[in-house]
Order: sequence, then structure tokens, then C-alpha cells
Amino acid sequence: MNRSRKIILASNWKMNLLPEDTKIYMEKLCPMIESMSSRLDIHTYVPYIDIQTALEYSKNSRIKIGAQNCHFENFGAFTGEISTDMLLSLGVKNVIIGHSERRKYFCETDEIINKKINKALNSNMSVILCVGETIKEKNAGIELEIVESQIVNGLKNINNKYLNNVCIAYEPVWAIGTGKTATSLEADSMCKKIRSTIEKIYGKEISMSTSILYGGSLNLENAEDIIIQSDIDGGLIGGASLNPEKFYEIIDRVNNIVKKEGKD
Repeated sequence: MNRSRKIILASNWKMNLLPEDTKIYMEKLCPMIESMSSRLDIHTYVPYIDIQTALEYSKNSRIKIGAQNCHFENFGAFTGEISTDMLLSLGVKNVIIGHSERRKYFCETDEIINKKINKALNSNMSVILCVGETIKEKNAGIELEIVESQIVNGLKNINNKYLNNVCIAYEPVWAIGTGKTATSLEADSMCKKIRSTIEKIYGKEISMSTSILYGGSLNLENAEDIIIQSDIDGGLIGGASLNPEKFYEIIDRVNNIVKKEGKD
């Protein structure tokens, strides 16, 4: 990893855990991570119902609480949606946009994702943009084109000044929740391609400062091999993050990598 970039370890709870679970989770995790390197950013993306509890019980801790989605309008007849103003009113400033499950199950297109990113950034929120190929696309040998297209279209018309509030999460769809994972070399190769794509759009300086995460069955067993790669700056972690002790073990493993480099 390039230690001039943020190292982000983000848990994505998806549709899991109730407020009472959230209280217990935060009470366990928050004290454990206080001594971690200042170079680590710890994020937790929770269901809407858990946001207030997560904020309350992580108050004054290092954890940044985020939402898993947002809408591109301020208000209106959008049943079941939530606006950036609503999130900000709670104190949430981070959001995941474009997760493959949103693309697959809720038919979110690159155009919709781009509108959401524009809205979030213009609301002074920070965004994790998720990109990744399906197994069909991988087997067809077009994974690079797919990921590049998702980035180009997702960041269409985004002003350079907002890019410090964007990080990219590469999540091969075939590895999410399947127990499969990209090899460390596969993951790093794609992340290099992502950085190259950012450079084409915004220039080398921005590309080198953009944090790129890996997600897709990331866990304690493979975290070190994945995250030590030169173009991978952390992870977006699903199932392995639902238990605070297991999430802490991953955080601790990455923290030890930073210590070994002697840069903290």
C-alpha cells in the first residue's frame, strides 16, 4: 500500500443487525480500535434503522458511520428511499453508491449511480463507488472494459474538486458472499487498471491520491495478502464484519502491516 493514501477498512452490514445488536457491536468494537494507527480510517455502513444507534454508541470514537445508499432527489414521492439531506440531518456524511447488489436486485444503472454520486458530493458527503464484473463477464474476458465503463460513467461530469471525497471499491460480483475471492495478483491488477482509468480522466496527481479498496469475501485469512498489494488501500468487508471481534481481527492485522513499515 502507498501510505500517502488513506487506508480504509469499511464494514458493510447489508440487511443485517437490529438496533439492539448495533449497541452491543459498537460497545465492543469502539474501545478495541482506539490504539490503532492514525493512518487507518474505520468505516461502518449500517441499515437505516441502525444509524441513530450506531452514531450514539460510536460517539467520540474513530468509527465513521455511513449509509448503504441514497437517492438523487432532495425529497418527493419516492417510497422507501432516503435523501442526502435526511442522512446529513442525522450526522451521516459517508455513503456507499453502486454496490453490485443495488445494480443487480434494484436495477440501478450507471446513469442512476452517477446522479446519486453527483448529489452526494454536492451535499458534501464522501462516497465509496463500487465497481466489478460478473462471472459471465469475467469468463468472456471483458472484465477490464466493464470496470472501466462503470468508472467512466459513474464519475461522468464530476468536478475535480470533489475527487478527494471519492474512493473506489473493486468488488468482483462473482466473489461477493460466495466464499470465492480474487487472488492478490488479480485484485491488484484490476486496481492498477482502476487507477489508470482515474488518471485518464483526472490526471496522475488525483489518481495517485485516490484510495482503492478491495471487496469480495475479504476475511482474516486473505486480508493480509490482498491489502499489502501496491494499489490496494484497504477493504470493503461484508459478512466477515458482522461480528465485531472478527472485524477487529482484520483491522489489527492491517494495523500490524503499517507498524512493520515503520511509518506510524
